[in-house]
Amino acid sequence: MRRLFYAAFASMLAGVASGLFYREFTKINGFPEGESTQLGLVHTHLLVLGFVVLVIVLLLEKVFTLSESRLFGWFFWAYIAGLVLTSATLFWHGCLTVLGQESSKMIAGIAGTGHILLTAGMVLLFLALRKRLFAAKPAVPADSVRA
Repeated sequence: MRRLFYAAFASMLAGVASGLFYREFTKINGFPEGESTQLGLVHTHLLVLGFVVLVIVLLLEKVFTLSESRLFGWFFWAYIAGLVLTSATLFWHGCLTVLGQESSKMIAGIAGTGHILLTAGMVLLFLALRKRLFAAKPAVPADSVRA
């Protein structure tokens, strides 16, 4: 649970910092306001896929102890690796755009790998959740208990 908390916190800090970087980097380099760049997407990806999703998973962990499933460790590391790769390639591609440089197909391939890892992580999360959700024994209603 501690690992989830710190990952969510780090994602929140990185998301906020990336938004600040995007605003200042585009200003310093005279990039036209409103012009499209993937640099602005880093902020959203880190805050939603990192901070928000991981806080939700943290709550699910508290309720269902997801970490008792061996799939949970696989989810966590696949998801974090996917988040880092995806965010890093968005950052890289966005900086190149602002600087007026060409991007390469390699960046797209790495971003694709990041998205695949994110997807694999989400599937593993649902498998771990299903296992814990249906393994939990339902509480016995108080009125059905005989004295």
